[in-house]
Amino acid sequence: MGTEENGNGRLEGGVTNHEAAIEEEEEEEEMEEMSQLSHRRKKGKKETTEEGREEEETVPIEKVFEGKEVPPWREQLTFRALAVAAFLAIMFSFIVMKLGLTTGIVPSLNIAAGLLGFFFVRLWTKALQMTGCLQKPFTRQENTVIQTCVVAASGIAFSGGFGNYLFGMSGRIANQASEANNEQNIKDPKLGWMIGFLFAVSFLGLFSLVPLRKIMIIDYKLIYPSGTATAFLINGFHTPEGAKKAKKQVRALGKFFVFSFLWGFFQWFYTAGDDCGFAAFPTLGLKAYENKFFFDFSAMYVGVGMICPYIVNISLLLGGILSWGIMWPLIGNMKGSWYPADIPSSSLQSLQGYRVFIAIAMILGDGLYNFLKVLSRTMSSIISIMRSQGSTSTLPVSDNGHPITTTTIISFDDQRRIEIFLKDQIPKSVAYGGYVVVASISIATLPHIFPQLKWYYVLVSYIFAPVLAFGNAYGFGLTDWSLATAYGKLAIFLIGAWAGASHGGVLAGLAACGVMMSIVATASDLMQDFKTGYLTLASPRSMFVSQIIGTAMGCVIAPCVFWLFYKAFNELGLPNSEYPAPNALIFRNIAILGVDGFSSLPKHCLTLCCIFCAAAVLINLIRDLSPQKVARFIPLPMAMAIPLYIGSYFAIDMCVGSLILFVWEKINKTQADAFGPAAASGLICGHGMWTLPESLLALANVKPPICMKFLSRE
Repeated sequence: MGTEENGNGRLEGGVTNHEAAIEEEEEEEEMEEMSQLSHRRKKGKKETTEEGREEEETVPIEKVFEGKEVPPWREQLTFRALAVAAFLAIMFSFIVMKLGLTTGIVPSLNIAAGLLGFFFVRLWTKALQMTGCLQKPFTRQENTVIQTCVVAASGIAFSGGFGNYLFGMSGRIANQASEANNEQNIKDPKLGWMIGFLFAVSFLGLFSLVPLRKIMIIDYKLIYPSGTATAFLINGFHTPEGAKKAKKQVRALGKFFVFSFLWGFFQWFYTAGDDCGFAAFPTLGLKAYENKFFFDFSAMYVGVGMICPYIVNISLLLGGILSWGIMWPLIGNMKGSWYPADIPSSSLQSLQGYRVFIAIAMILGDGLYNFLKVLSRTMSSIISIMRSQGSTSTLPVSDNGHPITTTTIISFDDQRRIEIFLKDQIPKSVAYGGYVVVASISIATLPHIFPQLKWYYVLVSYIFAPVLAFGNAYGFGLTDWSLATAYGKLAIFLIGAWAGASHGGVLAGLAACGVMMSIVATASDLMQDFKTGYLTLASPRSMFVSQIIGTAMGCVIAPCVFWLFYKAFNELGLPNSEYPAPNALIFRNIAILGVDGFSSLPKHCLTLCCIFCAAAVLINLIRDLSPQKVARFIPLPMAMAIPLYIGSYFAIDMCVGSLILFVWEKINKTQADAFGPAAASGLICGHGMWTLPESLLALANVKPPICMKFLSRE
């Protein structure tokens, strides 16, 4: 993929064969120059300075951009950037929604957003140049604004709870639970109140940590791995030697996008009935298929597997083998002893109860351990920084952007980045005033949407939310691990227990989960985007404004996308359906546990839950105490817990993605590193975008023509 060139006897964009051949020769020369330049940058070259000195060092990235003027923050927010961001926000919302309603695993899409933003604006500018219209050059700051806006908008599809707490309020999910399925604990989805709820809760996190941006990014020097990786990608796109590589990456993404979209279209023809099509192909035999072991030919999850670390995919498969291969068949043999034999296995009073609550126990155990670990690491880091105050270990920068005289030497890159980062201050009055105003509106609005959620519940949540948002953003910067769902579950327990079972405590707890998740998730996302902007010299003001615009887009786009799913797929949220929404039932049962206790659990289920909760803590502890060469082979309890409820089929897909990437790296590691993320993004985006025409066909009552189904000989 990485060795393909334009031309090759084909006509492309009206270019003749002769012109294509010339272009090919130029590309080869450019590639050779890039290789030489890259070699010089890695090895270091001798440069003569104005003082006549020669120094041998790696060229700083900002030296490459030194001759390019950084546009003012208003010029970074261009119409084309916001138009492209709106289009990508719709695409990514479909992707995140589909992932959330199937398995709940949503990988970081920052890199894909940066790559696709570059691709579409390049198309835009090239089209306008062909018409003779003058265009401003496409800058890395504008690229960063697009990425920020897209991630903010698509993030609402996750933090909005459509795959967990918000859908968990519905009667469709409540009917699968054993308790609290009465009217005061049910609120079915409606487009109006969902949009209003998201507008009421989604903006508060943006104001909560704005005053701390200098501390988090410059003073604490937090890494934010995904944000840093995205910044290096964007910087690479816009360097002279990076433009050619970016063009090839975009080409690879486009090919895999088209393949994935057409593959989804082809699969649709064979799904005329239940359990039909390639997704129901018993690749490992019918008995294995009954126990959720099969490859369902999902290009999306193959792509997700190529992005996720190997240990995540192996952990998913291990969890599926442990549960569906060993535990559930053994517990199924206890029918009539541990649980009644005359009730269906989908009831929470039978085998389904063990699946759901043991998965909850592992998730809570893993979440509790990581919460305490990140909290202790945060506190120790803050104490260490406080003790070192006044020493030369902190960067010599004052709040007004003027450097303080000190003996500390700062690199050229850091000097340039700090100068731009502190240039466009976001007034603290905007942050504090915005928080108070938005919180007041939210406190007054939410009780009208959810009468069970009293105004003082919301007030208490907003008093403690900034502290929790800081802890999550700090831990996210250290580990790239957001604990937004853990804070949401904490709110479920506390507010649900406070409200009580007789006063709609289940619904109040789920709504409070949405309040808390929205704050801590958007706050950490904003801080990560500030890190990306810091490394690409994007103005904090343009980043903040693009985050607000993206959040507003998401508050409209995400509910509309979910509503399309909800209306198009009648079995949405039901077990064994195409979109089972496993986390919705899990979150609702967490709320029931918080309100009613453990009375609804089947026989011996509590004992098993305690064992698996302790096992999750123990496995995490062993991982952290083991040497790195051993720890990288120890599975992740959170990943192991997900297949316990929904099966191993998606884990097999993701392991196939890992296998493809592994073989690719063995054959050509440089090519795999350069084009693997682009190929994976194309597979994910293509399959995700096929969901839109598939939903429209379902709404139009257009049925597939063929059912491909496999039956046993009996």
